[in-house]
Amino acid sequence: MTDWTNQTEQARAWFETLRDRICAAFEAIEREAGSDAAFDYTPWQREEEGNDNPGGGTRGVMKGKVFEKVGVNVSTVHGSFAPQFAATINGASAEHPEFTATGISLVAHMANPHVPAVHMNTRFLTTQTSWFGGGADLNPPIPYDEDTQDFHATLRSACDAHGADYYDRFSKWADEYFYIPHREVHRGVGGIFYDHLECGDLAGFDANFAFTRAVGEAFLDAYLRIVRRRMDQPWDAADRQQMLKWRGRYAEFNLVYDRGTLFGLKTGGNVDAILMSLPPEAAWS
Repeated sequence: MTDWTNQTEQARAWFETLRDRICAAFEAIEREAGSDAAFDYTPWQREEEGNDNPGGGTRGVMKGKVFEKVGVNVSTVHGSFAPQFAATINGASAEHPEFTATGISLVAHMANPHVPAVHMNTRFLTTQTSWFGGGADLNPPIPYDEDTQDFHATLRSACDAHGADYYDRFSKWADEYFYIPHREVHRGVGGIFYDHLECGDLAGFDANFAFTRAVGEAFLDAYLRIVRRRMDQPWDAADRQQMLKWRGRYAEFNLVYDRGTLFGLKTGGNVDAILMSLPPEAAWS
């Protein structure tokens, strides 16, 4: 297997830097709202029998006036997949179950129903091959065309700088992926989703890593603007109830269909970090 150790470390360093910038920016918004809320960080270590370097991560959670609950998790793990699960992973098999994975995952549930919830995740994995994946999608309980267009335009700009067909491909992939079949509805208003951007050589790694960094930058740019646009907008009990019902559907998707949830649980990740995506409150009626 190719030694991707240096590339994994480069990706890990970027994900941790992005985490720090996102958390600082979100805390600054709380300051603007007159809140002293801050992220609470909890490190965790993965365990795997016979593995003396299984890795781990840090879970960051903040509960504030604007961000009712936001979680940001960065992890870097090493080990072997279970044989059956290995067969489902790009480049892995029962004979070659070894992997490394590093990534950042973020989910924000907002106090004001007019401020959209959001999800962002980017990651770098190695098996017998290596690749980047990730994306970002906007999840408003009360959609506004201005916010949707702003979010998509910013992601389109990031995509266009790295691949002429990236936005069309990855926005379509997001629409297909972030869909709740048993409800026959989309989880939100979309964004982009990509996976298996293969890094067959150093040039491939550099190109895909540059795109992944651009996705992180675009997310931060667009979402901060949208939050500030809506955070002081008045809302009532009916708006809150609409948000709670929407959150129920968000929870259904993450527990039933989300690949990241399954990957974390199948690889011995920290359960609290894996399930940080779940909303603090939800309703089904």
